[in-house]
Amino acid sequence: MITYPLLLEKFKTILKENSLKFTKQRELVLKFLYENDEHLTPEDIYMLLKKEYPDINIGIATVYRTLTLLEESGIASSISFGAQGKKYELGLKKHHDHLICTECGEIIEFFDEIIEERQEEIAKKFNFKMTDHTMKIVGLCKNCQ
Repeated sequence: MITYPLLLEKFKTILKENSLKFTKQRELVLKFLYENDEHLTPEDIYMLLKKEYPDINIGIATVYRTLTLLEESGIASSISFGAQGKKYELGLKKHHDHLICTECGEIIEFFDEIIEERQEEIAKKFNFKMTDHTMKIVGLCKNCQ
C-alpha cells in the first residue's frame, strides 16, 4: 500500500489541480481514512475528528466535500446504503468485496479468486471490457440470523 507521505503529496496535487487550498482540516480527513480500516459515514468521521482534535475547527461540510473529492480522485471509495447514506474507506487497498448485514450494518470484507475469474469470463462472453467492479452481498450476519 502507498505510504502516507506519498498519499499526502498526491492529495496536495489534486487540491492544486482543483484550485483548492491545502488545509489542516482536509488533511485530517485524509489521515483519518488512511489510519482506519472501518467503513464510516461522513457524520461518524466528523464526530471522531471533533473528539480526537477538539482544538481544530472542522465543519461537517468540509468532511463531505473532502470525501467527495477523495472519492472522485480514487483515493477513497464508498458503499451506498440508500437513504442511510454512504460509508467510506480508503480506496487504495487491495481489491476486495463486501458482505453487508442489513440488521446491524456490519461490513465484512472478502476476496474470492473464483468470483474474480467468473467476472472476467462473463465480461469476455458479452464482449465487454470490464474496467472495474464492486460487489456487495446483502443479508444477515452470523450474530443477526
